[in-house]
Amino acid sequence: MTMMQKVAIGLGVGAVFFLGYCIHFDRKRRSDPNYKKKIRQRRKANNEAASSARSGKTNMPDLKDHEAVQMFFLQEVQLGEELLGSGDEEGGVEHLSNAVAVCGQPNQLLQVLQQTLPPHVFQLLLMRLPAAGQRFMAHSAASTASVVDDGVD
Repeated sequence: MTMMQKVAIGLGVGAVFFLGYCIHFDRKRRSDPNYKKKIRQRRKANNEAASSARSGKTNMPDLKDHEAVQMFFLQEVQLGEELLGSGDEEGGVEHLSNAVAVCGQPNQLLQVLQQTLPPHVFQLLLMRLPAAGQRFMAHSAASTASVVDDGVD
């Protein structure tokens, strides 16, 4: 047997073991009693996120919770990219302006967006930024006021 034949046999055996592992893992995953429940929950969450994106509703995060703000930022960037990719410039710019408003380093993000977005879309984004900033400032002030009101009682 030559060296090439040995290598080919070794690769074949390795491929068979890998395929067997994949089949075993898939069966184990599907036999999990909560598998279908998890799938339904994930689909429901995705549908709710898509419907809120289409309706223009934005669930504003608690600006004091860094992790919630980070998740919101990533979600808004992703939704903005998806909407721009599908041709909805207004909705995409709305979500990207929300992302810029909560971004820790908005200047760097704006530089990246200026390089990646078409000029007319970037101009639309720049026009929407003040309104997005005001929305988040109002939300922050309202959440702070409700915390103060709760503490008074």
